[in-house]
Amino acid sequence: MTPPSHASDPAARLRRTRPAATASAAVAAATAAVSAVPADSAGRAARAGRPASAVRRLRAAAAVTGLVVAALPASAGAAPPPTTPTTLTATAAEAGVTEAAVPRLDWQACADGFQCATAHVPLDYRAPHGATIDLAVIRHPATDPAHRIGSLFYNPGGPGVPGTQALPAMTAHFPEQLRARFDIVSFDPRGIGASTSTRCFADDATERRFLADVPAGFPVGHRQEQVWTDAYARFGQECLRNNAALLPHLSTANVARDMDLLRRAVGEQRLNYFGTSYGTYLGATYANLFPGKVRSMVLDSAVDPVAWSTGRDGQADRLGAFLRTGTDVAAGRTLNAFLDQCGQAGPSACAFSSGDAAGTRAKFTTLLQRLRQQPVTFGSPPAAMTFTYASTLESTLFQLYAAAPVPGLAAGWPGLGQQLQQLWTGSGTPAPAPAPAAKAADAGAGAGSYQGQEQAMAVMCEDSANPSSWSGYPAQAALARARSGELGPYFAWASERCAAWPTGDPDHYAGPWNRPTAQPVLVVANTGDPAMPYQGSQAMARSLGRARLLTVDGYGHTALANPSSCAADHEVRYLVDGVLPPPATVCRPDHRPFDTLR
Repeated sequence: MTPPSHASDPAARLRRTRPAATASAAVAAATAAVSAVPADSAGRAARAGRPASAVRRLRAAAAVTGLVVAALPASAGAAPPPTTPTTLTATAAEAGVTEAAVPRLDWQACADGFQCATAHVPLDYRAPHGATIDLAVIRHPATDPAHRIGSLFYNPGGPGVPGTQALPAMTAHFPEQLRARFDIVSFDPRGIGASTSTRCFADDATERRFLADVPAGFPVGHRQEQVWTDAYARFGQECLRNNAALLPHLSTANVARDMDLLRRAVGEQRLNYFGTSYGTYLGATYANLFPGKVRSMVLDSAVDPVAWSTGRDGQADRLGAFLRTGTDVAAGRTLNAFLDQCGQAGPSACAFSSGDAAGTRAKFTTLLQRLRQQPVTFGSPPAAMTFTYASTLESTLFQLYAAAPVPGLAAGWPGLGQQLQQLWTGSGTPAPAPAPAAKAADAGAGAGSYQGQEQAMAVMCEDSANPSSWSGYPAQAALARARSGELGPYFAWASERCAAWPTGDPDHYAGPWNRPTAQPVLVVANTGDPAMPYQGSQAMARSLGRARLLTVDGYGHTALANPSSCAADHEVRYLVDGVLPPPATVCRPDHRPFDTLR
């Protein structure tokens, strides 16, 4: 990926013209502790528009799939988010997009079988003829042009995952008929990747030095908690200092407005869209800002849009976005399912197996206890790789995303079993998995540039409400651990990164979510998703004005990365012919996690 020409001056880049079994008493006590934290109404209102959709890439991968920030001291001179979020009406949003010039895309070959272009779109849709920013766009032309239907836009999620990198990595995993009938188009959303991007530091090395003392994964104990919150408070200020012009315009609503301009730029009357993970939030936002422009829309592994954006009944006063959506609970359940199935599969299929489910759970608990006392280091400096208690949990979480091995994409749960066994024995060289969907294709249009965690944080912290006082997050972490097991605190502290994010986007979108679309939306979900709970997809299908839920009875994050021929067939019929699956349809995955290795 080529960095912007004025990396040190972002303003100059703007162009002009079931979880671990826990005692109910522990959950009740932790809930009471959270409830006792004073409500932070001002902080919540200041961010009635900021989700926390995902989390950090492992340090060894030095990248991000979705992160959030910490609390700034009241004396910090940051420009605060608006105390009353002002969401543009759909009519006003469409008017701003309609007035803007349609980008002209000059397609050039950029990778094997791909074409790339740059689009210029308004920085601020309230000033559609003012400053513009660049969007990096990529497409894979339809392989059967004689029967081409049109363009299918794809967003891989994150937020913070560049489409110019994800599309080359994921194209082969789309059903063949979709590749034949559609140009598959993606782009780096504003603030991300090779588009005009959020850059809080000069380069990745500078950012890593700034965060050198921040614990990997999440903080454990008061001292680490203080280091964490102080560092992310200063991080937000650094981002504001270096991105003052760009930062207030990075909400998903503005990405949806950009996508509508790109729809027009490729000559489509209505949008065809395939969004996975955080891309489902983009899809839902587009569907409600531009309901008359939807031809087809697949939302794979969806988030509950209300829980994600604002919460219900004052939840956002005390709970961060990850806990409101129940991501900690889903991750805990999936981890337990992995340990149980690993144990039952035996050591020949899952290296970490102790021979049965109970023994394998106990072995995992013992491993974590060991790592609390003594981290495990592989290799020698400067290539040494250290696994702590918290970083091992983070690595474990990401490797739950692909259940069965997927050639060219993920090692699946067998790979996780191998890594845990290497940590158990202290031998071998475990390879930490990068966050799912964040792998860049070597030939991708934007591979290789500095993509700090701020690119995800800027979107999430402007989209979702999170308590702004750091003092309540230890209680949230205790609640998450009580109800979700060892993975729980990770999600509480992931939201804390947003507590002091210094800006909000006045044009973000926080509902309503039920505007009837021109055509119905298809929501697809795995029942055992560790990142976007199945209940979130159910809520998405209920919230949208016209939607149908397709269930896959399997594990892993997204059906695209955990193949189901049954689900893929339904997606093809829907995207090509507009035919929805029958109500209450349930598919099965093509492979179970350890089936091929028994």
